[in-house]
Amino acid sequence: MIESVVASSATPLQMWVVLALVAGSLVLYGLERISLELTSMALVAVLLLFFNFFPLPDADGNNLLGAGALMSGFANPALLTVLSLLVVGQGMVLTGGVSYIAGLITEHGGKNASLSIFVGLFVVMLLSAFLNNTPVVVIFIPIIQALAERIQRSPSALMIPLSYVAILGGMTTLIGSSTNLLVSSSLIELGMPAMEFFEFTVIGSVLALVGFIYVLFIAPHLLPALASMSSKLANPDSSGKQFIAQITVGPASQMIGTRPVAGFFKNLPNITIQMIVRREHADLPPFDEDMEIQAGDVLVVAATRKALTEALQKDVGLLHAEAANVQDGSDEIRRKSTQLLAEVMLPPGSRLIGFNLEQIGFRYQYKCLVLGIQRRSRMIRTQMTEIRLEAGDVLLVKGRSEDVEALRTIRDVVLLEWSTRTLPRPFHARRAATIFLGVIAVAATGLVPIMISSFIGAALMIASGALNVRQASRAIDRKIVLLVAAALALGNALQLTGGAEFVADQLLAATRGAPAPVILSLFFLIVAVFTNVLSNNACAVLFTPIGIGMAQSLGVQPHIFAIAVVMAANCSFASPVGYQTNLLVMGPGHYRFVDFLRAGTPLIIILWLAFSFFAPWYYDIPF
Repeated sequence: MIESVVASSATPLQMWVVLALVAGSLVLYGLERISLELTSMALVAVLLLFFNFFPLPDADGNNLLGAGALMSGFANPALLTVLSLLVVGQGMVLTGGVSYIAGLITEHGGKNASLSIFVGLFVVMLLSAFLNNTPVVVIFIPIIQALAERIQRSPSALMIPLSYVAILGGMTTLIGSSTNLLVSSSLIELGMPAMEFFEFTVIGSVLALVGFIYVLFIAPHLLPALASMSSKLANPDSSGKQFIAQITVGPASQMIGTRPVAGFFKNLPNITIQMIVRREHADLPPFDEDMEIQAGDVLVVAATRKALTEALQKDVGLLHAEAANVQDGSDEIRRKSTQLLAEVMLPPGSRLIGFNLEQIGFRYQYKCLVLGIQRRSRMIRTQMTEIRLEAGDVLLVKGRSEDVEALRTIRDVVLLEWSTRTLPRPFHARRAATIFLGVIAVAATGLVPIMISSFIGAALMIASGALNVRQASRAIDRKIVLLVAAALALGNALQLTGGAEFVADQLLAATRGAPAPVILSLFFLIVAVFTNVLSNNACAVLFTPIGIGMAQSLGVQPHIFAIAVVMAANCSFASPVGYQTNLLVMGPGHYRFVDFLRAGTPLIIILWLAFSFFAPWYYDIPF
């Protein structure tokens, strides 16, 4: 009733201008010849100017689409929730808290990439049926990213599928999505019984299974490898150059007692051991299978910086004895400091040339630990500390951020700016995981709204030292902020001017006289299209009364059309603004607007066809 009263006060000019802006914004977002941020800002600016000169008054004469209403999207709880959850997820990434979960999924999948992806995505779909799918996706974003690295796939091929399976899982139960609950509450307001918990589980499961097959086998091939290309350009860990490193096995290392299998140690994957030094004796490959690694052994290895970082993160006892001597001050100070991994090159004329690391006293003089030495086109079989440095050598160093930054002022080394990267803080992983799981548990049980729990969780991540303010700010994507604010402003204008209802009425009028299954099918398609322009919750509120009216005129059980609204309103696949989980994966996947259109449109069509054939048969609707 409120929508119809408001719409009646709008002029045709207002409605048609808003419809034109909807069409224009979709074209601009799709082409991306103008940046997404600029398009969003321009859209909000046009709306502000137009409704300032052509206001939409309510009964008291107040402008329903004034600056306060149109700009409210910047303070929208959904947007703040997404940003807070991004910060919480960043805390888990920087502490390495998701490595264990990713390892479990990889173990179940082994080296079979398809099976590993299946395990991870299927778990997401199951959890989303009973939990709020937004925090579920937040949990699995870093897990799927780590999984993608392990199986050498681009994360951009898996981020959109991750969001899609969460949405598909939310179709199966009443609590799977807020959209489902809104449809049920709308039925109560219309004087009808509410939906039962598993009322649409059968049809929802059929659609989810069909969609899951598409997401698993087809969708990844429609998405460009954006993340992998950017990582090759900007991520030093993706390079394949080998460093000569020296690993001292500490007393708490997991390597102690391990034996080589076929000449390789399974605890050090992707690392080639060139020599094992024990006391005054050195063993060269191939290694005897009876050899056991002991505490104090020195392993001279060749590996990429990525492999060295993973080994150090997985087994902190490897470099424990040496790392303890790197930093000044107490252990607590070291734990609170941000650790960086970087590469420095020795220029011609450096005073370090001709000396080895022990003679230089590198870790004491510069307060950074040298993890490896890279020298072009030369195989070195000697301890790293005995290698005499040459011009052009690249040292892989680890140290506190302030100590690494201080290397800029040292003339004897050149800090390679692109190589600097923050290391995970495994000693903060437990507290980060506690905060993370606490946010999810509190939100899932409904003790407090997810907006409150996520905001508190973000604050606790910073307060606990899991990440600092600068790292938290980097987790916030400005594209998401501007895109959500513009979409909410446009969707609000579309509803209040009557544009959404006008289009729906025109499309539904064309189905008069058609068989009930055909009308049900077209109704599903209309709602599915609108849910990618408006929010899914707005579609639930807008189309439930329309669907009930159509069902009554056709003599069909009203709940069938209500279930159609549930299924179709959850088809928010073709737009990043259609659902929160799409926004969450937009940044990690480095996606453009058109990527969602490319991958989501076929999925909408597939689900529409599946519903159109299954629903009439399942509910016994005659033609």
